[in-house]
Amino acid sequence: MNKYYTRACNFYYGTTSKKYIKEKKSIPLNGYNDISFDKIEIIDRKKSKIINLKDITKLNNKLKIKVNSDLKNIKKKKTFKKLNLSNIPILMGIINLTPDSFSDGGKYNKKNLAKRRVNSLLSSGAKIIDIGGESTRPGANDIHPRKEWDRIKNILKILKNKKSFVSLDTRKSFVMEKASKLKIDLINDVSGLTYDSKTINYLKKTKKPFVIHHMKGTPKNMQIKPTYKNVLLDIYDFFETKLKYLRKQGIKHNNIILDPGIGFGKNLKHNITLIKNISIFHSLGLPVMLGLSRKKFIKDISKENDTKDRIGGTISSCIQAYLQGVQILRVHDVKEINQAFKVFRELRN
Repeated sequence: MNKYYTRACNFYYGTTSKKYIKEKKSIPLNGYNDISFDKIEIIDRKKSKIINLKDITKLNNKLKIKVNSDLKNIKKKKTFKKLNLSNIPILMGIINLTPDSFSDGGKYNKKNLAKRRVNSLLSSGAKIIDIGGESTRPGANDIHPRKEWDRIKNILKILKNKKSFVSLDTRKSFVMEKASKLKIDLINDVSGLTYDSKTINYLKKTKKPFVIHHMKGTPKNMQIKPTYKNVLLDIYDFFETKLKYLRKQGIKHNNIILDPGIGFGKNLKHNITLIKNISIFHSLGLPVMLGLSRKKFIKDISKENDTKDRIGGTISSCIQAYLQGVQILRVHDVKEINQAFKVFRELRN
């Protein structure tokens, strides 16, 4: 039996979007009037077709029920504890307290440098600070939980007294438990909550908000010829299955973010397919996050025009994500990304 997926498409923005919503020509995406749509793509594993919203009534009854159910999730206003999702994109500023992260390893792993970095991210407009003490770059080895904790504990103590939303980038329940005694608003586990068997119990016990991140394999082997039957639908199914499992484990809250994991077990074609069709994940009814900053796909596309910080490629891919309603963008260069969006919005309107 075919399984169908619904992706919002044909978007309108700004004043045009608001005008069309008022005239009932389009529907707000995620309850956000600044982006709306009037078509959907109906997809299965053999084919896809794009239809106008008004033509949903012409579908067979079973498909109509499925599409309307998805549409309810796509258009509903998303909420998240301590985050305002009505003003997107929300920028998550990255601070890697590691000697070996792929882009900024060794730059902030001293207390004074880390403190300066946090202050810079916050003053530049980051709404979330994502703290990590273990590199998960392609080919990276695991490190001991105690070593990871020792790298991040001092900066977490500083953040405890700041008005900031703190995300903990870790795969280890030991680090989660230690950090919970300070100030943690979000668990960002790139393993998809699979690395440490104690993580689910920790999340159930604490009711902490968290990210479901997709990664094929481990950092050590994830980029060794990753394959999918259909990267878009395989990852959608992964999220759907994981959510059902978490509900069965007693995690009932909806403070969950979905991150398809650009570059985590994906080749260039996989990454492009995900970014171009990222709006499919809105039908799962939860906020979507993307980590696009300085990723290798930018180098693969730009070739001889690659640069160290890849700011141009990061900005263009972030805008592409925003144009499909992605709520959270995980980035290194917060000031530059904020600048780009301010100019983009002004010119668009």
